[in-house]
Amino acid sequence: MGFKCGIVGLPNVGKSTLFNALTASKNAEAANFPFCTIDPNIGIVDVIDERLDQLSILSKSKKKIYTNITFVDIAGLVKGASKGEGLGNKFLAHIREVDAIIHLVRCFDSDKITHVNSKINPADDLEIIKTEILLSDLDIIHKKLEKSKKKLLGEKDIEILEQKFKQLEKGEEITFDNKEEKKILTSIGLLSVKPKIIVCNVDEENLSDGNQYTQQIKKKYPNEKTINICADIEDQITGLDKSEKESFMKDIGLYKTGINKLIKEGYDLLQLNTFFTSGPEESRAWTVKKNTPASKAASVIHTDFEKNFIRAETVSCDDFLKYGSVEKCKENGKLRIEGKDYIVKDGDVLYFRVNP
Repeated sequence: MGFKCGIVGLPNVGKSTLFNALTASKNAEAANFPFCTIDPNIGIVDVIDERLDQLSILSKSKKKIYTNITFVDIAGLVKGASKGEGLGNKFLAHIREVDAIIHLVRCFDSDKITHVNSKINPADDLEIIKTEILLSDLDIIHKKLEKSKKKLLGEKDIEILEQKFKQLEKGEEITFDNKEEKKILTSIGLLSVKPKIIVCNVDEENLSDGNQYTQQIKKKYPNEKTINICADIEDQITGLDKSEKESFMKDIGLYKTGINKLIKEGYDLLQLNTFFTSGPEESRAWTVKKNTPASKAASVIHTDFEKNFIRAETVSCDDFLKYGSVEKCKENGKLRIEGKDYIVKDGDVLYFRVNP
């Protein structure tokens, strides 16, 4: 399982440029006018993992398959989107399809690139987006609580929805008190419950330390995950080969690309782990939610593996790389036999035994 991130923001904040850089493509048109992106652009990106590279070499694998992440470049939003302004209805529908939201805000000055509100104020820009999302969620809950539809809901569901409706009316984002609430609220397509990352699109000279605009965001949203990226630099890097890329990044003092930062934050945000399978035919990375039991993790490889699960032979990636093979790990007492309830850890190398 990979995950899908929607790049969201006002027009002309750099969404398409960032999308092109992240997906190493030119699929998304980048232009200096609003709504240049109408239908969402979708790109699937390999999550490069050095651990898998090393496992593949040690196992002399014929194939190496990374897990992946999907980025969706969603049309720019304007004030009134929840009422259908601009491309509002399409915008909101496309956000419902993603697992996490990347709020991209413009944190750079430029006379060449117009701003839809004629003034650079990223905190206000983000507030517009958040407000439209809250208004959309209010509308969804209101419709669910209409008399004709209340009959389809249980008393507990009605109580939760009424409580969250009041929360949204105050301009507050919805929070979960328990798993039951989370299940109910995510099932009806609310947008404000989706995990979020704020990405500040800065210019090159402010990439390391940020600027007054990034400070504005951090001050107003101190509890939100926030990272700085220069979409223009990321776009330049994609056109370079490995040695050129390393040299260029060293020259500008960039030690990690934007996509690597985004993936790390995305995995933390969605509480994801990576486990590996490795052998002569194939070394492969797989993504599961944290706290996933071994039998459920096996179903990611094949649905029949869960019901036919016998055991998981488990080695940590660190031990595999240290000793060089699963056989050597076994000789040194590092191979464990785990049952179906074993909780898979990030970096586990697993060999599933199943009934035929």
